[in-house]
Amino acid sequence: MNANGNQRTSTWLTTLAAAMFAFGFALVPLYDVFCDLTGLNRDAAQSLVNNTQVDASRRVRIELVANVQDGALWRFAAPRQPVDVHPGELVQIEYELENLTGQPLVGRAVPSYAPLAAAAHFKKIDCFCFREQRLAPHEKVRLPVLFVLDRGVARDMKVVTLSYTFFALGKRT
Repeated sequence: MNANGNQRTSTWLTTLAAAMFAFGFALVPLYDVFCDLTGLNRDAAQSLVNNTQVDASRRVRIELVANVQDGALWRFAAPRQPVDVHPGELVQIEYELENLTGQPLVGRAVPSYAPLAAAAHFKKIDCFCFREQRLAPHEKVRLPVLFVLDRGVARDMKVVTLSYTFFALGKRT
């Protein structure tokens, strides 16, 4: 092969690598569009659209708790009052998170439920716990949770505790 052939091959390989890299970045938004068009992976949201079955004959008290790991560099707070919900009712609440430092921070919340049997009936449609939270120095944010406690929850379950523990993942650079 001569010098022109080597240069063309090198250019072709570089172009191919760049195209593959761009395609990899495009996959996530393309997948989202595909799911929107076909309805795939949208079960929870779609079931809410069809849910007209709110059990107004009973209420369950949702107690809300916020915890941080020891030595945390943020303030994490739950709503002050518990929420009384009807099974099948769409509910939105907000937690609050504040970076207490002069540096950017990254963290994630991990949920837990009590009694444990409630976890199977707690359907989160949108939650800050689904993704990392990135806070600028001294930034304060409100973190929504959109959920339904499904109608299958036991009739004798009168109180459910939703607790999040916030963990630092590191400093953002």
